[in-house]
Amino acid sequence: MPEETILAFDFGARRIGVAVGNSVTRTARALTTLHVESNAERLAAVAALVAEWQPARLVVGEPHHADGAPHEVAHLAKKFGNRLREQFRLPVEYEDETLSSAAAAEALDRAGVFGERRRGRLDAEAAQVILQRFLDKWTAHAA
Repeated sequence: MPEETILAFDFGARRIGVAVGNSVTRTARALTTLHVESNAERLAAVAALVAEWQPARLVVGEPHHADGAPHEVAHLAKKFGNRLREQFRLPVEYEDETLSSAAAAEALDRAGVFGERRRGRLDAEAAQVILQRFLDKWTAHAA
């Protein structure tokens, strides 16, 4: 498998968590949380990250309810992914983000991160969970 840098996004209307990962190490790490509301601000913030990290592909979390039905925000996440594909001409993959925020909160609990520090990191940690799931599946298929 060729080495690729991958950026992942936990899309939200007010905040977007971002994680970065690598196809060789098969690991993801939380990067940042974007606090942007307009589409123009979102794309500008992502453009800066794409310029810095030079990813080969992007992953967007796709929200579902616990029963597997698409969440109301799923169509907005898809629109965000489509905008990314058009703007950056990179492959965009979607990964189920069910319970990613709960898993991220659990990880922050174990790390002793609470209060304001936690609020600032939760979305980025959720993006890390999404990207790690993607990498685990992707590399399992490649093996």
